[in-house]
Amino acid sequence: MTAGARTWLVTGSSAGLGRAIVTELLARGETVAATARNPDALSDLRPSPPSLLWTAQLDVTDPERIRQVVDDAVDALGHIDVVVSNAGYGLFGAAEEATRDQVERQIQTNLTGPIHLAQAVLPHLRARGHGRIIQISSIAGQGAAPGMAVYCATKRGVEGFFESLAAEVKSFGIGVTIVEPGSVRTSFFDRGKEVTAALPAYAGTPVAALRDRVEDGRVSCRGDLAKMAGAIVDAATRPTAPLRLALGSDAYRLIRHGLTARLAELEEQKHIALSTDTSYA
Repeated sequence: MTAGARTWLVTGSSAGLGRAIVTELLARGETVAATARNPDALSDLRPSPPSLLWTAQLDVTDPERIRQVVDDAVDALGHIDVVVSNAGYGLFGAAEEATRDQVERQIQTNLTGPIHLAQAVLPHLRARGHGRIIQISSIAGQGAAPGMAVYCATKRGVEGFFESLAAEVKSFGIGVTIVEPGSVRTSFFDRGKEVTAALPAYAGTPVAALRDRVEDGRVSCRGDLAKMAGAIVDAATRPTAPLRLALGSDAYRLIRHGLTARLAELEEQKHIALSTDTSYA
């Protein structure tokens, strides 16, 4: 993407990584359309000039509202160059424990919300012949963990969708980056989390151990929020968009271990894979 001031749209801006990204952008003199379920949480941000910040209420589970906010942001600011799809939350607990409503809400927020956002912004980016979509995923998009099955499902889905999207829109001059942060102290483990009702059958299992750490606030977080926000903004302004961006030493370690293990398992099964071809292939 060319140098110079850009206009950004950031969802989930009230706290955590979204808030840190908005703060970083304003410090760099960029124009930001910041959305949140409660935009009043952004009232203490007072950029100079004030025109650098435009805010709107947005719940990403509402597809019609997504389109309206995107169109309103373009009308107010003239255009959008970079979209940071950050809104999301964590659901902790065993897959069996999650209620139907919890599953649906997690999927609507973490997976279908980003899909609808991409659909809403793409016509505007295509019309300009350039742009970036930054989708916040997680190390859970590359490696699963007990006690986070539904959350991991949404992040795996996000990665598949945006990897495919990247290939679809490259010819339009639009880059796509999937960000995979490791652990970082945000509201994700505090007010931003949801925990399932525990079933006695899972007592003493890894699910229960994770639940205890999350509920007690004993989750170890290595990442520096401001540094991650800076790295995301830097990546979005590179001439070529990286498809994936891992942030944090734990993300690097866990993703590398997972990919290495999967590759080793694939090689062990090579003879089976080849043996199932048709004889005339």
